[in-house]
Amino acid sequence: MEFIPSDIDQYCVEHTTPENDLLSKLNRETHAKVLQSRMLSGHLQGRFLSLLSHMIQPKLILEIGTYTGYSALCLAEGLTENGKIITIDVNEELEDFVRDFFSQSALNDKIDFRIGNAMQLIPIIADSFDMVFIDADKLNYSHYYDLVIDKVRSGGIIIADNVLWSGKVSNASAKDKDTIAIRDFNKKIQDDTRVENILLPIRDGLMVVRKK
Repeated sequence: MEFIPSDIDQYCVEHTTPENDLLSKLNRETHAKVLQSRMLSGHLQGRFLSLLSHMIQPKLILEIGTYTGYSALCLAEGLTENGKIITIDVNEELEDFVRDFFSQSALNDKIDFRIGNAMQLIPIIADSFDMVFIDADKLNYSHYYDLVIDKVRSGGIIIADNVLWSGKVSNASAKDKDTIAIRDFNKKIQDDTRVENILLPIRDGLMVVRKK
């Protein structure tokens, strides 16, 4: 996930709006108490997600993959007054940890946290989405995209995390299942005439997709 020199990365962080106190606390406690803390969106990516959300001013956001709730809190910052984010995760073990941090946020009433299989939960959501953030199991990225694309309004945004997969996507010798799945997903987006897209080398790669 290290795509630029650490001193350049630190310079970028130092010239990015700081995390608020709750996000800073969540960042620290995730790294101290939770396994695979590299899954956290973190400061730089979190501010980018917040900025996009503020620009779009969504009424409804769907997040697939909550982890410890950092990205959900960032995305919620740009919601309209009566807006909502539905965030789905399959990991019951982190539920209490996540709900505790959500409860400490002034945005708690805007967050609908659901535990379950996103493949089963997404089809029963009747609303259309202004914004979707995909950050769950890589093998199902293409399936998640297929489930949400028709539910995203024209002009809406889909963002997918980890689309550079530590740089392995550009390494022809990398043939593990996750890498192949991400490559297939990236090609699927690139070939989809319903959207326009840009792949940004932020953190582990963000695919930003706008539905026409």
